[in-house]
Amino acid sequence: MASSIFKPRPRGGAWPVVVAWLGVVLLIASAVLMAVSGTAYRWDWVSLSTSFSMLRQGAHLAVGAGAVGLVTVLVAALCRRWRPVMVGLLTSTAVVAMVALPAQMMQRAQTVPPIHDITTDLDNPPAFEALAAAREAAPNEVAYPQDFADQQRAAYGRLHAIPLPVSMAEAMAAVKATVEAQGWDVAAVSDSRLEATATTRWFGFKDDVAIRLTQTDAGVQVDMRSASRIGKSDLGTNAARIQDFLVALDARVAAD
Repeated sequence: MASSIFKPRPRGGAWPVVVAWLGVVLLIASAVLMAVSGTAYRWDWVSLSTSFSMLRQGAHLAVGAGAVGLVTVLVAALCRRWRPVMVGLLTSTAVVAMVALPAQMMQRAQTVPPIHDITTDLDNPPAFEALAAAREAAPNEVAYPQDFADQQRAAYGRLHAIPLPVSMAEAMAAVKATVEAQGWDVAAVSDSRLEATATTRWFGFKDDVAIRLTQTDAGVQVDMRSASRIGKSDLGTNAARIQDFLVALDARVAAD
């Protein structure tokens, strides 16, 4: 009779559940901080330094959540409490996914030069004209910094202009269509030049793009420049943007 009334106390008492919930709370707090950090800066709610501080704090909380998740797994496994074990495993897995991007960014920062302005023509980079005023109001330069040239050449030596075997009008039409497909905001366009602004999704950073077309015997040469308005290093973003755009442009012309 007594055995049917009093249930045996679970091994470990409430501790496995408490530790599991602590990991979940830390995980949620870190996710909120990391997600809001970019949005808060993008909407001008906080400064960039505050936004980065929020991102670092979120990453630290995430590491703490991962550690608590591992402790949960160990404690709950010893107590044979399998639900807390699953919660701990899920928490640790979520932490790995959350810190993967910041970790990748930190690793990337160590492998690319600390420059933020990239061009396919180091001798005569495409100039910003329509976007000059916007860049003058931002921390970074309007003109291409010539002291970047050697660093760019060493890191992105394979980046170069591409030839298109079409007329100027056809080349510009393809350029405009490719820019629109990228979702960039066009600031100015003429028969041979186009300027646009690309906005990053998370923090809303503004990177300006200038594309120049030059008539040649073989058709049209396409030169491009991509430059961040703020930040010392772009983590390779501008070089990747130029490379991806030129590949997409070449493919579009070949398909027409």
